[in-house]
Amino acid sequence: MRIGLSCFPLANSAIMQRILRDQARKFALDGREEPQLRVQPGESFEIETWDASSGFFKTEADKAIPGNRPGFDRTPAMANPVGGPVFVEGAERGDTLVVHIEDILVADYSWVAIGPKRGPLGESTRWPELSGEYTTKIFRHTPGPSGTLRDGTVHFSDRISWPITPFIGTLGTAPDREVCTSIDGQGEWGGNLDIRDVTVGNKIFLPVHHAGAKFYLGDVHASQGDTEFTGTAAETCSTVRLRFEVLKGKKTPWMRIEKPDALIAIHAAKPLEEAVKTATFHLMDWLIREHNFTPTDAYCLVSTCPDFRINVYQMCNIGKLAYVAGAEIPKKYL
Repeated sequence: MRIGLSCFPLANSAIMQRILRDQARKFALDGREEPQLRVQPGESFEIETWDASSGFFKTEADKAIPGNRPGFDRTPAMANPVGGPVFVEGAERGDTLVVHIEDILVADYSWVAIGPKRGPLGESTRWPELSGEYTTKIFRHTPGPSGTLRDGTVHFSDRISWPITPFIGTLGTAPDREVCTSIDGQGEWGGNLDIRDVTVGNKIFLPVHHAGAKFYLGDVHASQGDTEFTGTAAETCSTVRLRFEVLKGKKTPWMRIEKPDALIAIHAAKPLEEAVKTATFHLMDWLIREHNFTPTDAYCLVSTCPDFRINVYQMCNIGKLAYVAGAEIPKKYL
């Protein structure tokens, strides 16, 4: 099956600043890079993103064989491209960057690829077809009632489908003293975290380590199940519209997410229980410092509230990627 790529600039974007897809081919988050854009806080702009393969997977005949993939002769592989950096005027070291995601428009198809030594069943003896052969599945996207893919459908097969639920898999500010790759870099500043809640309508809080924040973004998914079990989700190209807010002098210890109705604290670590425990510590700290909870009340709340949730976003057994967890509490308890 072959499906054409069509992902155009968003409506009413004629005079917006934009990073074009052919420019969004960076493979590291590097504070030394010259900005691709400079924006003011509150200014909407767009980034056109490649999928995680830079467009390699177009048909089910395109397999994830490393020797066939451009950039896979490098270590780490040159995959998961991002656009940036975006320089945010007025952002300084010690501030917090708030990312407002206004819109995500995906392309007309997405893909998932599995094969030998990929994911938790890449060496399976129980199901040899998962470890003995490379398989690519292409999912077509169809528009919804609006006539666009914003309310469209992912078609897993002729029988199975679900709503397009896009999110940004990789985003972050440039790390403090390191250069981290976009494929396996993770930290308090963001990175390849594959968090389904990094989506339209939610606010993402990131620490700033460099003047201008030096923000990067890429790796949009059309949908994903908890843990991204195979190591890839419904990978797709996209156009993302966003704007920034800068909280001066406010330090954020690790990436945070504010939904309209909930708070989520994030952490990435191995083993998984360390990610869960530390994300919960981050949430408790948020409640104590900003929502007038005592340590005792915060500790007891996360143990007794039936609406406290642990989200396991990414649990990919690939390279040095850590496991990503989010500790979530509804705002009605604040």
